[in-house]
Amino acid sequence: MTTRHSRHSPAALEAHTLRTRDGHRVWYALAGARDGVPVAVLHGGPGSGSQPGVLRLFDLRRFRVVLIDQRGTGASTPHGSVRHNRTDYLIADLEAIRARLGFARWGVLGGSWGAALALAYAGQCPQSVAGVVLRGLFLTSAREVRGLFIASRKRSPRAWSRLRVTARCAQPATLAARCGATLQCGANAARQRALALAWRGYENAVLASVSPRGAAQRRGDPRNTHDSARRTRKLVGKYRIQAHYLAHRCWLGETRLLSLARRASAAGVPIAAVHGGRDPVCPRGNLRRLARAVPSARVELVSAAGHLSSDPALHARVAHALAAMFIPTVDEGRSSLRRAA
Repeated sequence: MTTRHSRHSPAALEAHTLRTRDGHRVWYALAGARDGVPVAVLHGGPGSGSQPGVLRLFDLRRFRVVLIDQRGTGASTPHGSVRHNRTDYLIADLEAIRARLGFARWGVLGGSWGAALALAYAGQCPQSVAGVVLRGLFLTSAREVRGLFIASRKRSPRAWSRLRVTARCAQPATLAARCGATLQCGANAARQRALALAWRGYENAVLASVSPRGAAQRRGDPRNTHDSARRTRKLVGKYRIQAHYLAHRCWLGETRLLSLARRASAAGVPIAAVHGGRDPVCPRGNLRRLARAVPSARVELVSAAGHLSSDPALHARVAHALAAMFIPTVDEGRSSLRRAA
């Protein structure tokens, strides 16, 4: 075990590694009160890795927060590997970490792709999940992927054109596939680095089209970022995993994902979702789709907010949703949320 202090948060992180039988080492870390309500945090991307700044959403005197770098992301190794890297493996990792920590059940917070993973996990393992809070819901549909790679070019045509040219893509409809092919292991390393930087630039530009300040806080201004060789290799791994998941609709797809959400709700798992009305990545209509599929879900559209949890309005409402869902159980007796005897 190692303890790490992050410049993003005053909390200490107790870092650990889960070694899987198929060669992955999954990094996870704990913060907050040892007897607090346990909540696993599932990052977005796919491929992005955990952001310790998410701890600001929690009252760490009341919560026990578990940050998890999904396979191949962040501090998990082998970095950027797509071997044995699918949604079902990620769910198995979550169950292994929960069991290792001795939690009978835990809450789950997921943002963007992490929101989709949270619903899939709750639907497949409802007995392990005390509740789900979602931020910026991604439904893993082909429609959303087309929106990201085609429709969103209107938000930043120059950055999109740079990505298309770097991917050597003649037809916009094939851009996602071209990015994935370029980033496959064994492809030309220089082209991979160039593509990863262009993809990041486009991603930043799309996010900045709604909330420049939030995007700069979360991602860094691409005009001023110094890209070391190590940082660029990390970006290649990140986008390789993202392309791998998007090419397969994250092994879910909207119909199946909403079916899993219904299954979780039917098993008694409460679901709350907070979505930015100006989210440029995940359509606001996703919130309506969830509400239709799961009428019991508590949904909230924050009209002036974007996609990132660093957006002040979105941050406040997600923090409120976490407290509303999990903190009352403290006073009612948290036997169902505490460590298994």
